[in-house]
Amino acid sequence: MHVNGRNWVFKLFWLFIVSFLLTACGGQHATRGQSGTTSALYAQYKDWKGTPYRLGGLNKKGIDCSGFVYLTFKDQFGLKLPRTTKDQVKRGTRVYIGELQAGDLIFFKTAWRTRHVGIYLSDGRFLHASTSKGVIISRLDNVYWKKKYWQSRRVLP
Repeated sequence: MHVNGRNWVFKLFWLFIVSFLLTACGGQHATRGQSGTTSALYAQYKDWKGTPYRLGGLNKKGIDCSGFVYLTFKDQFGLKLPRTTKDQVKRGTRVYIGELQAGDLIFFKTAWRTRHVGIYLSDGRFLHASTSKGVIISRLDNVYWKKKYWQSRRVLP
C-alpha cells in the first residue's frame, strides 16, 4: 500500500492542531482555583464590610444573610443562586465540615424555624451578614456558631 507522504503529513498536522484547540478550549472552562475563590470572596468582603443587616435587604443600606450570599455568587462567580436560605440549602452537594473549601455555603439553625447562611473562606473562617454586626468574618469554632452549625453545601464547580 502506497501512502502519499505529503497528504499523510498534512492530515497529521491538522489532527495535531484540532487536538490542541480542543484541549485549550476545555481549559478555558476549568474551575476557579481555591486561591482565586478566596481572593474573590475577600474582594466582596472589602466592598461590603460593615454593611448593616436588614431583613430582605439587598443593597449597601442593609442586607440579610441570604441576600449577601445571592449577590456574592452573582457578582463574583456569575452564579445565580436562589434568594432565600430555604432554597439555597437545596442547591449543590452536601459536604462535611472537615472537607470545606472556599466558596462552600455554611448553614446554621439559629432558632426553631430560623436559618442562617455564610460562605466558607479558609482556616475555619466564614463570611456572612450578621444580624448584630453586619457583613463580617467569623470563626466556625466560635462557641455560638459551633453549637448552631447545621450543614454545608458545595455550589461552585
